[in-house]
Amino acid sequence: MSPPLAVGTFARRTLLTLLISAAGGALAALLHLPAPWLMGGAVAVAAAALMGVKVMLPNWLRDATFVMTGLSMGASVARDSLALMVQWPVTLAGLVLELILIITVTGYFLRKVFKLDAGTAYLSSFPGHLSFVMAMAAAGVGDPRQIVIIQVIRLLMLTVFVPIGALFLPLGPYVAQAGAPEIAIGWIAVVAVACGITGLVFSRLRMPAAFALGAMATSITFKLLGWFDGVMPPWLLTGVFIFVGALIGSRFAGITAIEFRQAVVGGLAGTMVTVAIVTTVALAVTPLVDMPFGQIWLGLSPGAIEGMGSLGIALGFDVAFIAAHHVGRLLLLTFAIPLVATLVRRREGP
Repeated sequence: MSPPLAVGTFARRTLLTLLISAAGGALAALLHLPAPWLMGGAVAVAAAALMGVKVMLPNWLRDATFVMTGLSMGASVARDSLALMVQWPVTLAGLVLELILIITVTGYFLRKVFKLDAGTAYLSSFPGHLSFVMAMAAAGVGDPRQIVIIQVIRLLMLTVFVPIGALFLPLGPYVAQAGAPEIAIGWIAVVAVACGITGLVFSRLRMPAAFALGAMATSITFKLLGWFDGVMPPWLLTGVFIFVGALIGSRFAGITAIEFRQAVVGGLAGTMVTVAIVTTVALAVTPLVDMPFGQIWLGLSPGAIEGMGSLGIALGFDVAFIAAHHVGRLLLLTFAIPLVATLVRRREGP
Protein backbone atom coordinates (compact mmCIF):
# COMPACT_ATOMS: atom_id res chain seq x y z
CA MET A 1 0.00 0.00 0.00
CA SER A 2 1.39 3.42 -0.96
CA PRO A 3 1.94 5.87 1.90
CA PRO A 4 -0.69 8.62 2.39
CA LEU A 5 -0.01 11.89 0.65
CA ALA A 6 1.16 14.87 2.66
CA VAL A 7 -1.43 17.63 3.06
CA GLY A 8 0.65 20.01 0.94
CA THR A 9 0.96 17.51 -1.91
CA PHE A 10 -2.75 16.77 -1.67
CA ALA A 11 -3.61 20.46 -1.93
CA ARG A 12 -1.16 21.16 -4.78
CA ARG A 13 -2.47 18.30 -6.92
CA THR A 14 -6.07 19.34 -6.32
CA LEU A 15 -5.36 22.97 -7.16
CA LEU A 16 -3.42 21.95 -10.29
CA THR A 17 -6.34 19.79 -11.43
CA LEU A 18 -8.79 22.66 -11.04
CA LEU A 19 -6.46 25.10 -12.82
CA ILE A 20 -6.08 22.69 -15.75
CA SER A 21 -9.87 22.32 -15.93
CA ALA A 22 -10.35 26.09 -15.84
CA ALA A 23 -7.70 26.61 -18.54
CA GLY A 24 -9.31 23.98 -20.78
CA GLY A 25 -12.71 25.56 -20.24
CA ALA A 26 -11.39 29.05 -21.01
CA LEU A 27 -9.84 27.81 -24.25
CA ALA A 28 -13.10 26.12 -25.29
CA ALA A 29 -14.98 29.34 -24.46
CA LEU A 30 -12.58 31.34 -26.64
CA LEU A 31 -13.33 28.90 -29.47
CA HIS A 32 -17.07 29.48 -28.88
CA LEU A 33 -17.79 25.80 -28.30
CA PRO A 34 -21.06 24.84 -26.57
CA ALA A 35 -20.85 23.93 -22.86
CA PRO A 36 -17.21 25.08 -22.95
CA TRP A 37 -16.33 25.05 -19.27
CA LEU A 38 -17.57 21.49 -18.85
CA MET A 39 -16.29 19.97 -22.10
CA GLY A 40 -13.00 21.87 -22.20
CA GLY A 41 -12.23 21.13 -18.58
CA ALA A 42 -12.92 17.41 -18.90
CA VAL A 43 -10.74 17.05 -22.01
CA ALA A 44 -7.87 19.09 -20.54
CA VAL A 45 -7.75 17.15 -17.26
CA ALA A 46 -8.09 13.79 -19.03
CA ALA A 47 -5.23 14.68 -21.39
CA ALA A 48 -3.08 15.81 -18.48
CA ALA A 49 -3.76 12.55 -16.61
CA LEU A 50 -2.77 10.46 -19.64
CA MET A 51 0.46 12.48 -19.94
CA GLY A 52 1.35 11.54 -16.40
CA VAL A 53 0.27 14.67 -14.52
CA LYS A 54 -0.88 13.79 -11.00
CA VAL A 55 -4.47 15.02 -11.17
CA MET A 56 -6.96 14.37 -8.39
CA LEU A 57 -10.02 15.57 -6.54
CA PRO A 58 -10.36 14.53 -2.88
CA ASN A 59 -13.52 12.66 -1.92
CA TRP A 60 -14.97 15.56 0.06
CA LEU A 61 -14.54 17.91 -2.90
CA ARG A 62 -16.03 15.31 -5.24
CA ASP A 63 -19.09 15.06 -2.99
CA ALA A 64 -19.34 18.87 -2.77
CA THR A 65 -19.25 18.96 -6.58
CA PHE A 66 -22.13 16.48 -6.70
CA VAL A 67 -24.08 18.62 -4.23
CA MET A 68 -23.60 21.81 -6.25
CA THR A 69 -24.46 19.98 -9.48
CA GLY A 70 -27.69 18.70 -7.95
CA LEU A 71 -28.51 22.16 -6.62
CA SER A 72 -27.88 23.69 -10.05
CA MET A 73 -30.15 21.13 -11.66
CA GLY A 74 -32.94 22.03 -9.25
CA ALA A 75 -32.52 25.73 -9.99
CA SER A 76 -32.81 24.98 -13.73
CA VAL A 77 -36.05 22.97 -13.53
CA ALA A 78 -38.73 24.27 -15.87
CA ARG A 79 -41.90 25.53 -14.20
CA ASP A 80 -44.12 23.33 -16.37
CA SER A 81 -42.27 20.10 -15.49
CA LEU A 82 -45.18 18.74 -13.44
CA ALA A 83 -47.63 19.31 -16.29
CA LEU A 84 -45.32 17.47 -18.72
CA MET A 85 -44.93 14.41 -16.49
CA VAL A 86 -47.93 12.75 -18.16
CA GLN A 87 -45.71 12.25 -21.22
CA TRP A 88 -42.89 10.61 -19.30
CA PRO A 89 -44.23 7.00 -19.35
CA VAL A 90 -43.57 6.93 -23.10
CA THR A 91 -39.94 7.97 -22.71
CA LEU A 92 -39.46 5.75 -19.66
CA ALA A 93 -40.64 2.78 -21.74
CA GLY A 94 -38.05 3.82 -24.31
CA LEU A 95 -35.45 3.87 -21.52
CA VAL A 96 -36.23 0.25 -20.57
CA LEU A 97 -36.01 -0.90 -24.19
CA GLU A 98 -32.80 1.05 -24.69
CA LEU A 99 -31.05 -0.48 -21.67
CA ILE A 100 -31.91 -4.00 -22.80
CA LEU A 101 -30.53 -3.26 -26.27
CA ILE A 102 -27.37 -1.55 -24.99
CA ILE A 103 -26.41 -4.35 -22.64
CA THR A 104 -27.10 -7.18 -25.08
CA VAL A 105 -25.90 -5.61 -28.34
CA THR A 106 -22.86 -3.72 -27.01
CA GLY A 107 -21.77 -6.65 -24.84
CA TYR A 108 -22.09 -9.07 -27.76
CA PHE A 109 -20.23 -6.61 -30.03
CA LEU A 110 -17.29 -6.23 -27.64
CA ARG A 111 -17.10 -9.99 -27.13
CA LYS A 112 -17.24 -10.99 -30.79
CA VAL A 113 -15.35 -8.14 -32.48
CA PHE A 114 -12.76 -7.29 -29.82
CA LYS A 115 -12.53 -10.81 -28.35
CA LEU A 116 -13.11 -9.65 -24.76
CA ASP A 117 -14.17 -12.30 -22.29
CA ALA A 118 -17.89 -12.27 -21.48
CA GLY A 119 -17.45 -10.68 -18.05
CA THR A 120 -15.34 -7.79 -19.36
CA ALA A 121 -17.56 -7.27 -22.40
CA TYR A 122 -20.89 -7.14 -20.59
CA LEU A 123 -19.69 -5.17 -17.56
CA SER A 124 -18.09 -2.68 -19.97
CA SER A 125 -21.43 -2.31 -21.76
CA PHE A 126 -23.43 -1.15 -18.74
CA PRO A 127 -24.34 2.54 -19.23
CA GLY A 128 -23.50 3.85 -15.78
CA HIS A 129 -23.41 2.83 -12.10
CA LEU A 130 -19.61 2.48 -12.35
CA SER A 131 -19.04 1.83 -8.63
CA PHE A 132 -21.42 -1.16 -8.73
CA VAL A 133 -19.86 -2.41 -11.98
CA MET A 134 -16.37 -2.27 -10.44
CA ALA A 135 -17.62 -4.09 -7.35
CA MET A 136 -18.74 -6.95 -9.60
CA ALA A 137 -15.38 -6.87 -11.39
CA ALA A 138 -13.53 -6.98 -8.06
CA ALA A 139 -15.54 -10.08 -7.22
CA GLY A 140 -13.91 -11.85 -10.15
CA VAL A 141 -16.11 -10.99 -13.15
CA GLY A 142 -14.05 -9.58 -16.03
CA ASP A 143 -10.86 -7.52 -16.18
CA PRO A 144 -11.27 -4.49 -13.84
CA ARG A 145 -8.66 -2.31 -15.61
CA GLN A 146 -10.15 -2.76 -19.08
CA ILE A 147 -13.66 -2.25 -17.74
CA VAL A 148 -12.85 1.04 -16.03
CA ILE A 149 -10.97 2.39 -19.08
CA ILE A 150 -13.84 1.56 -21.46
CA GLN A 151 -16.38 3.04 -19.05
CA VAL A 152 -14.39 6.25 -18.54
CA ILE A 153 -13.87 6.62 -22.30
CA ARG A 154 -17.65 6.39 -22.72
CA LEU A 155 -18.25 9.18 -20.24
CA LEU A 156 -15.57 11.44 -21.68
CA MET A 157 -16.72 10.92 -25.27
CA LEU A 158 -20.30 11.80 -24.35
CA THR A 159 -19.15 14.93 -22.53
CA VAL A 160 -17.18 16.00 -25.61
CA PHE A 161 -19.44 15.04 -28.48
CA VAL A 162 -22.90 15.89 -27.14
CA PRO A 163 -22.12 19.65 -27.07
CA ILE A 164 -20.45 19.42 -30.48
CA GLY A 165 -23.48 17.55 -31.78
CA ALA A 166 -25.60 20.45 -30.58
CA LEU A 167 -24.03 22.53 -33.34
CA PHE A 168 -25.22 20.21 -36.11
CA LEU A 169 -28.15 18.13 -34.87
CA PRO A 170 -31.76 19.27 -34.33
CA LEU A 171 -31.45 19.08 -30.55
CA GLY A 172 -34.10 21.73 -30.02
CA PRO A 173 -34.13 25.35 -28.93
CA TYR A 174 -32.21 26.77 -26.05
CA VAL A 175 -34.83 27.87 -23.50
CA ALA A 176 -33.24 30.12 -20.91
CA GLN A 177 -35.14 31.71 -18.05
CA ALA A 178 -34.92 35.12 -19.64
CA GLY A 179 -35.10 37.99 -17.20
CA ALA A 180 -35.24 35.74 -14.15
CA PRO A 181 -33.43 37.20 -11.13
CA GLU A 182 -30.35 35.52 -9.73
CA ILE A 183 -30.80 33.47 -6.58
CA ALA A 184 -29.25 35.20 -3.58
CA ILE A 185 -25.97 33.67 -2.41
CA GLY A 186 -27.27 33.35 1.14
CA TRP A 187 -30.26 31.32 0.02
CA ILE A 188 -28.06 29.20 -2.24
CA ALA A 189 -25.94 28.38 0.83
CA VAL A 190 -29.04 27.37 2.81
CA VAL A 191 -30.28 25.10 0.01
CA ALA A 192 -26.77 23.66 -0.42
CA VAL A 193 -26.70 22.66 3.25
CA ALA A 194 -30.09 20.95 2.88
CA CYS A 195 -28.85 19.21 -0.27
CA GLY A 196 -25.70 18.03 1.52
CA ILE A 197 -27.70 16.63 4.44
CA THR A 198 -29.98 14.69 2.09
CA GLY A 199 -26.94 13.42 0.20
CA LEU A 200 -25.39 12.24 3.46
CA VAL A 201 -28.60 10.39 4.35
CA PHE A 202 -28.70 8.78 0.90
CA SER A 203 -25.04 7.80 1.35
CA ARG A 204 -25.82 6.10 4.66
CA LEU A 205 -28.62 4.23 2.88
CA ARG A 206 -26.01 3.12 0.28
CA MET A 207 -27.93 4.59 -2.63
CA PRO A 208 -26.08 4.98 -5.95
CA ALA A 209 -24.67 8.45 -6.70
CA ALA A 210 -25.92 9.40 -3.23
CA PHE A 211 -24.81 13.02 -3.03
CA ALA A 212 -25.84 13.83 -6.60
CA LEU A 213 -29.25 12.21 -6.22
CA GLY A 214 -29.83 13.61 -2.73
CA ALA A 215 -28.95 17.15 -3.74
CA MET A 216 -30.96 16.88 -6.92
CA ALA A 217 -34.05 15.54 -5.12
CA THR A 218 -33.88 18.30 -2.50
CA SER A 219 -33.31 21.21 -4.89
CA ILE A 220 -35.94 20.07 -7.41
CA THR A 221 -38.47 19.62 -4.59
CA PHE A 222 -37.71 23.12 -3.27
CA LYS A 223 -38.07 24.56 -6.77
CA LEU A 224 -41.36 22.82 -7.58
CA LEU A 225 -42.79 23.83 -4.19
CA GLY A 226 -41.90 27.44 -4.94
CA TRP A 227 -39.47 27.77 -2.03
CA PHE A 228 -36.81 29.30 -4.23
CA ASP A 229 -36.81 30.76 -7.70
CA GLY A 230 -34.53 32.44 -10.18
CA VAL A 231 -31.31 31.35 -11.85
CA MET A 232 -27.88 30.47 -10.55
CA PRO A 233 -25.35 33.33 -10.82
CA PRO A 234 -23.38 32.77 -14.04
CA TRP A 235 -20.03 32.89 -12.25
CA LEU A 236 -21.14 30.20 -9.81
CA LEU A 237 -22.53 28.00 -12.59
CA THR A 238 -19.23 28.34 -14.45
CA GLY A 239 -17.43 27.23 -11.29
CA VAL A 240 -19.67 24.17 -11.02
CA PHE A 241 -18.88 23.24 -14.64
CA ILE A 242 -15.14 23.60 -13.97
CA PHE A 243 -15.39 21.24 -11.01
CA VAL A 244 -17.50 18.70 -12.94
CA GLY A 245 -15.02 18.82 -15.83
CA ALA A 246 -12.17 18.21 -13.38
CA LEU A 247 -14.12 15.32 -11.85
CA ILE A 248 -14.74 13.63 -15.20
CA GLY A 249 -11.18 14.12 -16.43
CA SER A 250 -9.58 12.98 -13.17
CA ARG A 251 -11.11 9.54 -13.65
CA PHE A 252 -8.23 8.91 -16.05
CA ALA A 253 -5.76 9.22 -13.16
CA GLY A 254 -3.68 6.06 -12.81
CA ILE A 255 -4.41 4.87 -16.35
CA THR A 256 -1.16 4.52 -18.28
CA ALA A 257 -0.81 5.52 -21.92
CA ILE A 258 -0.21 1.86 -22.84
CA GLU A 259 -3.38 0.73 -21.08
CA PHE A 260 -5.32 3.51 -22.73
CA ARG A 261 -4.10 2.59 -26.22
CA GLN A 262 -4.98 -1.06 -25.61
CA ALA A 263 -8.58 -0.27 -24.65
CA VAL A 264 -9.33 2.94 -26.54
CA VAL A 265 -10.49 1.33 -29.79
CA GLY A 266 -12.86 -1.01 -28.01
CA GLY A 267 -14.06 1.83 -25.80
CA LEU A 268 -14.74 4.13 -28.73
CA ALA A 269 -16.43 1.41 -30.76
CA GLY A 270 -18.57 0.34 -27.81
CA THR A 271 -19.54 3.96 -27.18
CA MET A 272 -20.52 4.41 -30.82
CA VAL A 273 -22.78 1.34 -30.68
CA THR A 274 -24.35 2.62 -27.46
CA VAL A 275 -24.87 6.12 -28.88
CA ALA A 276 -26.44 4.66 -32.03
CA ILE A 277 -28.94 2.73 -29.92
CA VAL A 278 -29.76 5.77 -27.76
CA THR A 279 -30.20 7.97 -30.84
CA THR A 280 -32.46 5.43 -32.56
CA VAL A 281 -34.71 5.09 -29.50
CA ALA A 282 -34.80 8.87 -28.98
CA LEU A 283 -35.78 9.43 -32.64
CA ALA A 284 -38.53 6.80 -32.31
CA VAL A 285 -39.92 8.40 -29.15
CA THR A 286 -39.71 12.07 -30.22
CA PRO A 287 -42.83 12.08 -32.50
CA LEU A 288 -44.89 10.66 -29.60
CA VAL A 289 -44.18 13.44 -27.10
CA ASP A 290 -44.05 17.23 -27.13
CA MET A 291 -40.38 17.68 -26.20
CA PRO A 292 -37.16 18.65 -28.00
CA PHE A 293 -35.15 15.76 -29.37
CA GLY A 294 -32.06 16.95 -27.47
CA GLN A 295 -33.85 16.85 -24.14
CA ILE A 296 -35.06 13.31 -24.80
CA TRP A 297 -31.58 12.27 -25.89
CA LEU A 298 -29.97 13.63 -22.72
CA GLY A 299 -32.61 11.89 -20.61
CA LEU A 300 -31.93 8.58 -22.33
CA SER A 301 -28.17 9.13 -22.60
CA PRO A 302 -25.77 6.56 -21.13
CA GLY A 303 -23.69 9.19 -19.36
CA ALA A 304 -23.25 9.91 -15.66
CA ILE A 305 -25.96 11.95 -14.00
CA GLU A 306 -23.61 14.79 -13.06
CA GLY A 307 -22.23 15.08 -16.59
CA MET A 308 -25.52 14.85 -18.47
CA GLY A 309 -27.30 17.00 -15.88
CA SER A 310 -24.68 19.70 -16.30
CA LEU A 311 -25.03 19.48 -20.09
CA GLY A 312 -28.78 19.80 -19.70
CA ILE A 313 -28.26 23.04 -17.77
CA ALA A 314 -25.73 24.35 -20.28
CA LEU A 315 -27.96 23.55 -23.27
CA GLY A 316 -31.10 24.91 -21.60
CA PHE A 317 -33.25 21.78 -21.33
CA ASP A 318 -35.68 20.71 -18.60
CA VAL A 319 -33.41 19.00 -16.08
CA ALA A 320 -36.34 17.56 -14.11
CA PHE A 321 -37.03 15.31 -17.09
CA ILE A 322 -33.34 14.47 -17.50
CA ALA A 323 -32.90 13.79 -13.78
CA ALA A 324 -35.95 11.53 -13.53
CA HIS A 325 -34.76 9.36 -16.40
CA HIS A 326 -31.24 9.06 -15.03
CA VAL A 327 -32.62 8.03 -11.64
CA GLY A 328 -34.69 5.42 -13.47
CA ARG A 329 -31.60 4.25 -15.33
CA LEU A 330 -29.65 3.82 -12.08
CA LEU A 331 -32.49 1.92 -10.44
CA LEU A 332 -32.82 -0.44 -13.41
CA LEU A 333 -29.06 -1.01 -13.48
CA THR A 334 -29.08 -1.81 -9.76
CA PHE A 335 -31.07 -4.94 -10.62
CA ALA A 336 -29.56 -5.62 -14.05
CA ILE A 337 -25.86 -5.59 -13.08
CA PRO A 338 -25.91 -8.44 -10.51
CA LEU A 339 -28.32 -10.42 -12.71
CA VAL A 340 -26.04 -10.22 -15.75
CA ALA A 341 -22.92 -10.83 -13.64
CA THR A 342 -24.53 -13.98 -12.21
CA LEU A 343 -25.50 -15.23 -15.67
CA VAL A 344 -21.94 -14.59 -16.94
CA ARG A 345 -20.36 -16.49 -14.04
CA ARG A 346 -22.70 -19.43 -14.56
CA ARG A 347 -21.89 -19.44 -18.27
CA GLU A 348 -18.14 -19.31 -17.71
CA GLY A 349 -18.18 -21.83 -14.88
CA PRO A 350 -15.82 -21.88 -11.87
